[in-house]
Amino acid sequence: MTRRQLRQKILQILYAHHMTEYPIEQISKDQLDEIKESVDKKFCKELISSVIEHDKEFDELINSKIKNWELERLALLDTIILKMGLAELIYFEDIPPKVTINEAVDLAKEFSTRNSGKFVNGILDAMFIVLKEEGKIDKKGKGLIEQSMKK
Repeated sequence: MTRRQLRQKILQILYAHHMTEYPIEQISKDQLDEIKESVDKKFCKELISSVIEHDKEFDELINSKIKNWELERLALLDTIILKMGLAELIYFEDIPPKVTINEAVDLAKEFSTRNSGKFVNGILDAMFIVLKEEGKIDKKGKGLIEQSMKK
């Protein structure tokens, strides 16, 4: 499976978890059984657990960037996509920030509202700049590609 397909599956899992409140392990197992490659399963499990584990932290980061708006009023899919993007930016050092942001924008365009792509792009871009300035983003390997191009 491509990383895009994996991200779509992760979005579905996180959405189902939020809507049903079933244990994430149960929802994940059913969905991840379809994935053949162990490296793909590992990526999915790590991204899902990063989003779940840092949920409150991500809520605070998103809230800091949505002026005159409340997190509860955002489209649920946009919120999940933003949290997936934050998890990748902060905890997946080998994924270039530009790839993370582009993938999040594409997910938002495909699965959420008409204006979600622009919204997700603006919020993730703003958060990336702040996180980078605060030293919370540390990219290695392939993740360095985007950063080295800006120097």
